[in-house]
Amino acid sequence: MLKKFIRERVSELHNVTWPTRRQAVHSMIIVLVIMLLVGLFLGVLDYIFNQGVLFLLNT
Repeated sequence: MLKKFIRERVSELHNVTWPTRRQAVHSMIIVLVIMLLVGLFLGVLDYIFNQGVLFLLNT
């Protein structure tokens, strides 16, 4: 049963269309840029909300 499962998985892996190195690097760069932009956006929102809360607590 385990041998059959492993054989089927290996067979499936041979059918996968793997990306080229160039495609993988391109996708990785896109992911990193999006992560950076989302991180900056969330950081700015955090700063704005933090300043708002501090303003409300100090008044």
